[in-house]
Amino acid sequence: MRNALIFILLVSSSFSFSQYRRAKVKRSWSAGTMFLYWGYNRSFYTKSNINFSGPGYDFTLNGAKAVDRPSSDLKTYLSPNTITVPQFNLRVGYNIKNNWAISLGYDHMKYVLLDNQPYTLSGYIKPGVDNVTNWSGNYNNEPVVTQSEYFHYENTNGLNYIRAEITRIDQLYRSEGGVFAFSTLAGISTGGILSFNDFTFAGQKDVKTISMSGFGLSAHVGARFEFWKHFFVQANGAGGFMNQANVDTRPDDYNSFAKQKFGYAAIEIVAGALFYFKPKNGCDSCPQWGK
Repeated sequence: MRNALIFILLVSSSFSFSQYRRAKVKRSWSAGTMFLYWGYNRSFYTKSNINFSGPGYDFTLNGAKAVDRPSSDLKTYLSPNTITVPQFNLRVGYNIKNNWAISLGYDHMKYVLLDNQPYTLSGYIKPGVDNVTNWSGNYNNEPVVTQSEYFHYENTNGLNYIRAEITRIDQLYRSEGGVFAFSTLAGISTGGILSFNDFTFAGQKDVKTISMSGFGLSAHVGARFEFWKHFFVQANGAGGFMNQANVDTRPDDYNSFAKQKFGYAAIEIVAGALFYFKPKNGCDSCPQWGK
């Protein structure tokens, strides 16, 4: 009986030891971790040349300046009925291996042409097409000043960058027990641009004309502050290039479109959650003998 008890104790100790030996803490950068976030952004754009084509006109507005349009009312960001009105970011991702994740997201930005600005105009507008601004004939870098009631262009519903990203995640600090951790992220993206365009020209104003207008290429960096292993707040910076080769400007005329190329930068503040679909175990306080 004594020998049997000793044998049982030895087997139990060995089993417990092996279990502890295999125990590993859940980590946000490990393979099998999923993340989801939502937040808001500000965006900035380089000057560009916007070409407009349609029945009786084909002209370019040179040196176009644009800004974003953040919501001014804090309630817009907090109300469930209006949270998609401001410039927002939505993303879901999965760590395919340690330190590497793939993700898919929706960056809702807004692009608004600045009016009452001195631009130059090149191209042709058939006489009689535009009896409002009186732009007519051939132009060769001739100065013009746009006024929003007569000529305006914007993507405020919006400039939607639907992109896939591959990201490198590095955890630089983790407190004892994982109550707090700090990670950095860096990635590259590409995707399509879904435009909701507003266009005013030649006495006609059309809004929310929808088109898949082009593509983007971009790079992204982030700093993630993680709490209790499952929640985080993240600050992101982004920059890239957008090529809008076909922005539909009239909903009933596919021959009316705009095109442009420009650079952009964005800053984002987001909040999200971490999910561990393939953890080694469910214990973050077990001894970690052997990693």
